[in-house]
Amino acid sequence: MPEWVSMATRRSSSRNFPPAVPQGEVIADFAQYVDAVAYVEKLIANNFPAGLIAIVGSDLRSVERVRGRMSYARVAINGAITGSWLGLIFGFLFGPTIDTANITSSANGGLGSSIVIGAGIGMLFQVVRFSLTRNKRGFLSQSSFVAAKYQIQVPASMVSQANTAAAAPEVSKP
Repeated sequence: MPEWVSMATRRSSSRNFPPAVPQGEVIADFAQYVDAVAYVEKLIANNFPAGLIAIVGSDLRSVERVRGRMSYARVAINGAITGSWLGLIFGFLFGPTIDTANITSSANGGLGSSIVIGAGIGMLFQVVRFSLTRNKRGFLSQSSFVAAKYQIQVPASMVSQANTAAAAPEVSKP
């Protein structure tokens, strides 16, 4: 099996191979992932075999974007929301009682109280958890990995076909 074959194909054929960087010729370089994807879309639209293309990112960096400040109010609201969803699920599963005279009001009352109790428990749990870990972090963030450069690679034997597909005008889709 050639070295540049995608991980999905390799996983299906054998589970003992470690992940490897695909081998092949670089036909294009991009600074943004979106541009690399657009180039691959153009190749595929011009009938280049999709399984022969690899997008390789290099010079990876971990980027953590700070989204906001944590406070007791924010923690309590998030805990109440999560707890109310759990209370709603619990109420649907275990709350309805069989009362032939007044089934609607007893089911709604049980469901409503499950939501309120779940919100209270979720709020309490999250506030206690936040107060115990207060000194560790006081902000919300989101982490991701970003590459400085993205290269499009194809097998050496397919470079001329890839260049022809990239130079051709994109075929419009119906």
